[in-house]
Amino acid sequence: MKPVFIAALALIEGARASVQGFDVSHYQSSVNFAAAYSSGARFVIIKATEGTTYIDPTFSSKYTAATSAGFIRGGYHFAHPGETTGAAQADYFTAHGGGWSGDGITLPGMLDLESSSSSQCWGLSTTSMVAWIKAFSDRYHSTTGRFPMLYTNPSWWSTCTGNSNAFVSTNPLVLARYASSPGTIPGGWPYQTIWQNADTYTYGGDSDIFNGAMTGLVQLATG
Repeated sequence: MKPVFIAALALIEGARASVQGFDVSHYQSSVNFAAAYSSGARFVIIKATEGTTYIDPTFSSKYTAATSAGFIRGGYHFAHPGETTGAAQADYFTAHGGGWSGDGITLPGMLDLESSSSSQCWGLSTTSMVAWIKAFSDRYHSTTGRFPMLYTNPSWWSTCTGNSNAFVSTNPLVLARYASSPGTIPGGWPYQTIWQNADTYTYGGDSDIFNGAMTGLVQLATG
């Protein structure tokens, strides 16, 4: 089953179903995973790597704590497009926490695509950006058997990829939009798989909403 269609299973089960989750990094020095789980959250995405030189120093401890608390969990990679190849960054990610296993509790890795402090599109043309993302995605897929989730916001995707629809049939969309609804979905995706709906969450990090029922979330972590 191609990953982007996994959410369809959940939508069929219940059009209004959703599952609360969140994402964290070293910026959250302490996270009470047990309390978050008790509150109803069921998944968490944890920063693992950035570029080809940075490993989040809190990744391992957070990943272990999330697992112990019963979460479906996974890692994410903050992309530095153009600094090194997409394939090189995918390799770095999988080597330092970004792997995947069809065990029902491990999410596909997430590629975090957003601006740097100095460059919105990292100095790449829209064509080069799409090629870079594809190189990362293809290498991750060849290594793990899954395509990574792609995290982006509508403005960045439109500006930096030309609103490319090249990933609709392969990569689940994690949509960042801080509003009361997801709004217009970029890139030709029919819907988002996960919606980052706020940049604050009670137990730390950002709030994420899986677009479907718990069975669909488990399927996303199973393949």
